[in-house]
Amino acid sequence: MLEAAGLTTTEESVYRFLVMTSNATAHEIAEHSGLTPGEAERVLAALTAKGLASATDRVPPTFAATPPDVALLPRLQRKSDALDQARSAVTDLLETYRSTRRRTDPDQLIEVITGAEALRQHLRQIQDSARHEMLWFCKAQYVAMPSGSNRAEYDALARGVRYRVLYEQAFFDDSGAVDNVVEGVRAGEMARAVPHLPLRLAVADRAIGICPLVPGGPAGSFEEPTAALVRGSNLLEALVALFERYWEDAVPLNVSASGTVTGTDGSARGHVLSATDRRLLSLLVAGVADKAIASQMGLSRRTVQRRIQAMMALAGATTRMQLAWQAARRGWM
Repeated sequence: MLEAAGLTTTEESVYRFLVMTSNATAHEIAEHSGLTPGEAERVLAALTAKGLASATDRVPPTFAATPPDVALLPRLQRKSDALDQARSAVTDLLETYRSTRRRTDPDQLIEVITGAEALRQHLRQIQDSARHEMLWFCKAQYVAMPSGSNRAEYDALARGVRYRVLYEQAFFDDSGAVDNVVEGVRAGEMARAVPHLPLRLAVADRAIGICPLVPGGPAGSFEEPTAALVRGSNLLEALVALFERYWEDAVPLNVSASGTVTGTDGSARGHVLSATDRRLLSLLVAGVADKAIASQMGLSRRTVQRRIQAMMALAGATTRMQLAWQAARRGWM
């Protein structure tokens, strides 16, 4: 069991015996383990050299085990660090290999996937291997994965992978679609909606993507779907840029405590601000400072800032400039 720490089976057996006893001579160890005295001495010398045992100056010497946390954990940590470095080196070599092959072999750039089961398998694989982020275009009428069947998403979310998912309005007409979105958002998915999406798309870590090429599946005109698996390239970068452009214009989905989802039409006009917030927003866009806004409207400065933060959250904006842009899109002013 301790081969990973650099011990042979015999060394491990002797070390375990020393751990269970306060100290022992080579003769006592030989009797217990069935080794000859000479073999016991050689094993003890090896354990001492590895820092797992120490000997007294008595004649004959007695041996005691070094505490396992002192003797073994640092060795295992060094091996773990070396393994991580080796894994990183292999990953770099693999990327260099693929980059070299892509320049001369187009099959290394795009792989054609045919059939719903093969598509499902590849979608599961890229999610299982994702370490940072998944980007997803979800159109209506599934091709390979019915709504709610993508359990790989929840495993990835649990290990810290960020999911940004764009849904088109018609998607929510599919059976079970709303419940699926509610479950995903509650698990950590970042979800937005738009009126229409140009294609289906899944991208893992901006390094590999899957994009169906022709219609297929239950609602398609072909019996089996055909998709492209696209690896790191200008084409994949263009697909990621397309996602980011749609994401910027999309409306964040809000899930209430009761499971109601708002924003599914993706029109950015589903919410009407109060007269107070509209006036506050117009002053903000005009460049009036928070203190002056508070004075003109008879509000406290803290109330002004709280209302601005609430509008930013509603619009899915992270800055006031984004809030102004979203407000114009949504007809709030």
